[in-house]
Amino acid sequence: MSKTIALLITLDTKGAEAGFIKEQIEKKGHKALLIDIGVIGNPTIKADLTREQVISAGGGSLSEILEKPTREKSNPFVVNGSITILQKSIKANEIHGVLGLGGTQGTSTCCDVMRALPYGFPKVMISTIASGDTSGFVGIKDITMMFSVSDILGLNPFMRKILANGAAAICGMAEEESLFEMEESEKPLIGMSNLGVLTKGTLEAVKHFQSKGYEVIVFHAVGSGGRAMEQMMKEGIIKAVFDYAMGEIADDGWSVLRAGGPERLTVAGKLGLPQVLCPGGAEHLGILVEPNVVPEEYKNHKHVFHSPVVFVPRLNAEEITKVAADICQRLQHTKDKAYFMLPKGGVGRYSKAGGILEDKESDAAFFNYFRSHLPSNIEIVEKDLYAEDIAFVREAADRLIALIEKRAYIEEVK
Repeated sequence: MSKTIALLITLDTKGAEAGFIKEQIEKKGHKALLIDIGVIGNPTIKADLTREQVISAGGGSLSEILEKPTREKSNPFVVNGSITILQKSIKANEIHGVLGLGGTQGTSTCCDVMRALPYGFPKVMISTIASGDTSGFVGIKDITMMFSVSDILGLNPFMRKILANGAAAICGMAEEESLFEMEESEKPLIGMSNLGVLTKGTLEAVKHFQSKGYEVIVFHAVGSGGRAMEQMMKEGIIKAVFDYAMGEIADDGWSVLRAGGPERLTVAGKLGLPQVLCPGGAEHLGILVEPNVVPEEYKNHKHVFHSPVVFVPRLNAEEITKVAADICQRLQHTKDKAYFMLPKGGVGRYSKAGGILEDKESDAAFFNYFRSHLPSNIEIVEKDLYAEDIAFVREAADRLIALIEKRAYIEEVK
C-alpha cells in the first residue's frame, strides 16, 4: 500500500535536495508531501503546503513576520504550524512518516516538531550535526538521527547517496505495518525504572509481572530514561509504575550524568497512578571523567569506576540526606496511596553487604530521613533484604499489582 511521507525542508535553500528526496520516495511507490519551513528566501520548488499555510496554522502571518524578520520571531509559528498540520494528518491516517533535512537551524526546527509527534510514528532527521551530542535535539522521543557528513548545499554524487539512504529509511519505516497501539486490556502497561546495578532484580520483576499477566516497559534511569517513562505516563501509555531506580534524583542534586530534571518522580503522583517506589542506585553518583581519573573532590570517598569514563562515588551521610530530602519533596505530589520499599540490605549492587561501596552509616542516615519525612499516604515497607533479592522484588511487584487491582475494583463499582 502506498504511504505518504511528510518532508520538512526549507525550500528556498534546499529545493534541489527536496526534489531529489521526493523522486526517491516516489520511485518506491510512495507519495511525498513537501512542507516548506522556510521564511525569507523564495522557494525553488513548489510546496504541497506553503510557508504561508504553515505559519498561518501556527497562528501567525507571513506578511507580518517579513516586515522585520528574525528567527526568534518566526520560528515559533513555523514549529507550531508544522505540529498542528502533522498531528491532524497523523490522526486522519493521511501521513505515515516524516523526514527532516537541515543544518543547525533546520535540525532544531525539525526536531522541535518531531518531538511533539507520537511515539512509534517514523521520524528521520538528516542533519549536518548528527555526529555530536544530539540529546538536545532528540530529547526523549524516537527520532532517528542521520549524519549527512558533508554540508547540505547542493547535489553531488555523495549527497545523492546520503539522501537516497534517508529516503529509503523513512519509506522502510512507513511500510512497516505494525503499529504502536495500546490494546484494550484490563491489565495496564507498567513502567519500570532500572540501572545496571539493579538489572538482576529488574529481570526478576519483569518475569514476575508477566507471570501475573502484565506487560512492562523498562527504562534505563540515566536522565532521558526516567523522563521518557514519565512522558508516557502523561500520554496515557503507562498507567502504573514500579520506580525501582532513583539515581536520577541523586545526580540531579549535583547536575551530573544521570540527572533527571525537576519533574522527575512527580508525574505518577500528580496523575494518581498506582506506584511502588524504591531508592535503588541513589546512594552514589555517576560522573563523566577522563578515563580512570578520580576527581580531586572525591578522593576521600569510597568509589568505583562503572566504566573507564563513568566514575561512581559513594555519598556520605550528609550528602545522602540531601538526596533523601529531594525524594521526599518530589513525592509530596503523590495523591493516592503508594508503597516505598526500603531494602535495608543495600539499595544497589555496589552497596550491598560486602560491596565495594558498602556504607552502613550512610544507609542509616538515608533510611532514617525517609521514616520521618515521607508523606503519610506513602507506606514504608522495610525489609532486611538487598534490593535485588528475589523476595524483595516479588513483594514490591505484588504490592503494585494489589494497588492496580484495587483501582480497577473502585472504577468498576463507580
